[in-house]
Amino acid sequence: MKIRTWEYFIREVFVSLKRNSWMTFASISTVALSLLILGLFLIIVLNLNNMATSLESQVQINVYLKDELSDKKMEDIGQKIKKLPGVEEIKFVSKKEAMERFKERLGDQQTLLTALGESNPLPNAFEVKLRAPEQVKAAANLINEYEGVENAKFGQDIIDQLFELTKMIRIFGFIIIVFLALATIFIISNTIRLTVFARRKEIGIMKYVGATDWFIRWPFLMEGMVLGLLGSAVATFILRNSYGAVVAKIYDTLTFLPLIPEQPFLNNVSILMVVVGTAIGALGSTISLKRFMKV
Repeated sequence: MKIRTWEYFIREVFVSLKRNSWMTFASISTVALSLLILGLFLIIVLNLNNMATSLESQVQINVYLKDELSDKKMEDIGQKIKKLPGVEEIKFVSKKEAMERFKERLGDQQTLLTALGESNPLPNAFEVKLRAPEQVKAAANLINEYEGVENAKFGQDIIDQLFELTKMIRIFGFIIIVFLALATIFIISNTIRLTVFARRKEIGIMKYVGATDWFIRWPFLMEGMVLGLLGSAVATFILRNSYGAVVAKIYDTLTFLPLIPEQPFLNNVSILMVVVGTAIGALGSTISLKRFMKV
């Protein structure tokens, strides 16, 4: 295609945008709002997914040892556990350390320990973390068979509920994002359709004088891409400036929440938003033109 033809297409796009300035403003605003909602849900879903992954990674097996074991025997059990497939980290927790943790949890209610005196009923234990939460049950069953192990607990009910929760978050998030993307395509296609409808006679004349379908389509296609690009740029600007402030506010009160850091997360989301916005603009234009190209 000749450079002169591309110049004509680009000129037609900007002439159309300027000629229909109010419609252009309304279109960009509509696209920006649609993509802002889409981007907002995308960020929420990705953060929920990150939280779910973080919770999964914190699942561990607590291996409680029998009291009469020697230091050598406890070390041997630790080595056997470390060699199990999928074990990422193992930490020994002595009776003394377990009691100190228990006291910290009690806080001001230390008087509850008065009846124990100097005795310490808590066992020595290992805390075992695995690479994949799915490996926890099998590993716990194996460890329970070791000589000298009193019990290996990992909270089966909590694990099952956690898996169900994370599965629902991912499925629901995917459905919401797809739904919002389709809604955005619908809005953009209808917005472009108004522009095409206003120029339907011009399109008919161009068809009658021999203009090819693609020659007629390109300006509208590019116009849709420009609207999608500008709308996504506005939405991206708002999201980038809002995310950091919201994260800072949340961390002021809920420091334990594993939210995704701003960088490179925001850069990746920004690029995705611009690409999606431009692509949706082109798709919306293509859908709108089908009816009016039949002359």
